[in-house]
Order: sequence, then structure tokens, then C-alpha cells
Amino acid sequence: MPNLTLDQLQQIIVDDVRRALAEDVGSGDITAALIPADRQATASILTRESAILCGTAWAEEVFRQVDPQIHVEWLARDGERMEPNQVFCRLNGPARGLLTAERSAMNFIQTLSATATRSRHFADLVEGSGVRLLDTRKTLPGLRMAQKYAVTCGGCDNHRIGLYDAFLIKENHIAACGGIAEAIAQARHLAPDKPVEVEVENLEELREALAAGADIIMLDELSHDDMREAVRLSAGQAALEASGGINETTLRSVAETGVDFISIGSMTKDIKAVDLSMRLSM
Repeated sequence: MPNLTLDQLQQIIVDDVRRALAEDVGSGDITAALIPADRQATASILTRESAILCGTAWAEEVFRQVDPQIHVEWLARDGERMEPNQVFCRLNGPARGLLTAERSAMNFIQTLSATATRSRHFADLVEGSGVRLLDTRKTLPGLRMAQKYAVTCGGCDNHRIGLYDAFLIKENHIAACGGIAEAIAQARHLAPDKPVEVEVENLEELREALAAGADIIMLDELSHDDMREAVRLSAGQAALEASGGINETTLRSVAETGVDFISIGSMTKDIKAVDLSMRLSM
């Protein structure tokens, strides 16, 4: 997870929930208004499929912002595996608030649990290889930090957070700067405290990036043989990250080439929401 204080993360959660409720509740839940204001209810949330739980803090904040009188009890924690039909949350409080908060709370859990579940799937595929799997910036707009948190719940790691916290010099940057060495030199001058990563497409570019002192070198769609040769040539001078065209069938073999990292955009991009249900009783 990004280097955040608990207060910073809590503020992100509060802001995420505030935006979600603004678009869903708007000026007020007119359907929930049909229910007497003093009507109390209990509810339980369950999963209909196996999944890694994630997003409890976001869901709890939804209930808090909708009605602080709602009491939330979690029966599982973020990062834990849930089985089909498992109840993982119990609620009680004003019926209006429970119904108003239901969809926004479930949206956070179903999306973040999907991200954590997919991340765990990839992590399991490379278990024991020593490689670290990284996410990318291919996240849902407005939910980057939430999804990056979910990736860590699934057992994978975070790449850079955005365009501001690390350099990632790609083909077009290299062309515009006049070459790999020139781009790296300019990066060192502009922000000497930021890590510098360079994308290369062949072993000759790898040699240039090593000579110029790159911290991390991204191997873009190199063959397995070239990845192994890159590991030999680098010999620890720079961390190596494999990227591009890597899927579930090739992931393990890429990990076994000896690279340090593999970045996979699909762990945040190609997700299917976890099937959840909230059952309410008066």
C-alpha cells in the first residue's frame, strides 16, 4: 500500500464515500422515505461466491455518513477468503438508513473484493517464485487508492501511484528527449529523489539504460530468452520488470526467468464484481 498515514487513508475513504453518496442519494432517498422514520431493522450481507473480502472501511463509512445510528459488525476482515453463502457483516439500526446505504456500501465491497480476489489469483500462480506482482495505473477513475489497497489485500504490490511519484520513461519520452541517456539525465536533474524507470524493447536498449544508471528497467514484451539474458546482463545493477502481453498461461514462466517484478494491468482493469446480497428484516 502507498506510504500513507492512517489519517490520510481515512480522509481518502471519507472523500470516496462522499462522492458515491452524492451521486446515488442526491437530494434524498424518496423510496426510503415511505418507511416510518422510527422503524428499526436488522440486516446481514453475504457473498454468493468465493472471494477475498475487501472494502470494509469504505462500506462502514457509507453507513456512518448515511446514519451514525447504524451499528456495523464485521464477521470477516479484509484479505480473508469468503465462501459461498457466508454472512460476513451484520447490521442494525434505522430501516431508512440501512436501505439508503445498501447499494453504495455493496458497490464498494463488490468492486474492491473483486480486485483483491483477482490479485490473489495471480499471487497464487507465482507462489514460491520470488517475483513480486505489481498493479498499474489502469484503475477505475476516482478509486485508484481504493483499488491499490485492494491489490495489497490480495497479496500483490503497488507500482507508482500516479504521474507524480516516480518516472516511467517510455518510447515517446525517449524520442522527445533525444535518447535513453538524455532522458535519464534530465530526470535526475528534475527530481533527484524520485526513482527512474525506463521501458526498453530490446537488449541493446537495456544496455543503454544500464549504462545510464536507471533504477528499474521495464522489459516490454521481450521473449523469455531475452528476459533471461537481461537478468544476466543486469546482474543486479537495476531491478527488472516484465510487462506487456503477460497472461495467466505465461505468468509463471515469466516469473521463472528471474525478473524482479511483473506488472499486470488486468488485476485492476479486468475484474468482475463479486455477487453479494443484503437481507433485511424488521
